Amino acid sequence: MKELTKKRIKAYVIDSAISTALSFGVEYFLRKKVKNEFVHNVVTPTALLWGLEYAQLKRSGQTIGYKMMGLKLENENGSKPTCEQIVKRIAYRDSIGTFVYLKDREAFEGEDGSRLAQDRFAGTVVKEIQ
Repeated sequence: MKELTKKRIKAYVIDSAISTALSFGVEYFLRKKVKNEFVHNVVTPTALLWGLEYAQLKRSGQTIGYKMMGLKLENENGSKPTCEQIVKRIAYRDSIGTFVYLKDREAFEGEDGSRLAQDRFAGTVVKEIQ
């Protein structure tokens, strides 16, 4: 596995941990109003993870995990990613991306790990920053 891919995985784990902690807090308040377990187990955590990631990437091109790992998401031409690119990237990663990885693990990372399958689909690239 390439070094940049390892950093990306670590960043995602950090972002997921933050999202999970927030999810527990939100769930505490939602339990009184919403009785459906599906909402608490699937909808709330997913909506928080996607929402936090979208807001952070839209604002600065970095999530908290990306900042800690020294990474930044950019458009292929070096500018900030668009709203559409961010949504496409998140949705692809959490749905089709798993199947793409299982189908062809060798080609999943690309050349140096800066463009995974979700990045190629959305037209984005992840770069290391100093």
